[in-house]
Amino acid sequence: MVSPALILPPEPDERWQLAKQMGVEKAVVHPLEIGDGRTHWTYDDLQGLDNWLTDAGLEFSVLEGSVPISDRVRLGREGRDEDIAVFKQFLRNCGEVGIPVVCYDWMAGVRWARTAAHVESRGGSYVTEFDVEKVQGGPEQFADVTHEDVWEAIEYFLREVTPVAEEAGVKLGLHPDDPPRESLRGTPRIVDSVEAYDRVLSAYDSEYNGVTFCQGNFAAMGADIPAAIEHFGDRINFVHFRDVEGDADNFVETWHDDGPTDMLAAMRAYEEHVGEDVPMRPDHVPTMAGEDNSNPGYHTKGRLFAIGYMRGLREQAQAE
Repeated sequence: MVSPALILPPEPDERWQLAKQMGVEKAVVHPLEIGDGRTHWTYDDLQGLDNWLTDAGLEFSVLEGSVPISDRVRLGREGRDEDIAVFKQFLRNCGEVGIPVVCYDWMAGVRWARTAAHVESRGGSYVTEFDVEKVQGGPEQFADVTHEDVWEAIEYFLREVTPVAEEAGVKLGLHPDDPPRESLRGTPRIVDSVEAYDRVLSAYDSEYNGVTFCQGNFAAMGADIPAAIEHFGDRINFVHFRDVEGDADNFVETWHDDGPTDMLAAMRAYEEHVGEDVPMRPDHVPTMAGEDNSNPGYHTKGRLFAIGYMRGLREQAQAE
């Protein structure tokens, strides 16, 4: 069973009120910077935000972004143990505050990649695009790193941190590589298929070592979305509800009701196979009329549309 959630900024504004007006009670916080140049949350940051959200009648359900995992952790380089110790304390802080899910990724170097942000879609709205031909050339950041180096790094990380996550009561949700390619600008990527996730989950067998099921990435992998949801089942700890047209080498984002994936079939699969009350948020929404596209994929009007669409799909799935 899934519960609609929305990304909210770390300080109250009208989006907090809009969430309540739409009947959304779960908050996903995804800041790019905390302030003062810091890149991750302290205990006081987390507790203060949780107090604000509670006063507003919202539940702090997921923290994603500003998660302290360095590239030397992702690549298994010298100094990773010191950085992993920082992440362990971060998990303990999240547990003390009562944040149930942390979303993280394993993308070193370039990380999320898009090559266009003003691709016209329905009614003159804008969506984003990735085209691998447009990211060719330039210096390779980690040319000496192999895929097995990256696999060793994530398996080492999970053996170290999952027991701490269990003790803290904080579930981990690994986001797919975006785009889910074998490499990008010379840096190996590994989280790019259903089979890769099987290896990740087997590295430490625990419900606290789980999946952020980003539908757009699984669609770009060529996965059967309902079958993949059933396959992972209660190891799905968080959902990004979106869709793309194309594959990992070349795709565009779509409106949630206008992509190739059967979204009702996906919602049925979530209702039947995932754990209890898993947060689901709309992701990478179109930029609509009156919005300046300064934050592609994350403006407000598209998210309002997507939440309504998600709620309708869920009601239909639950009524069947």
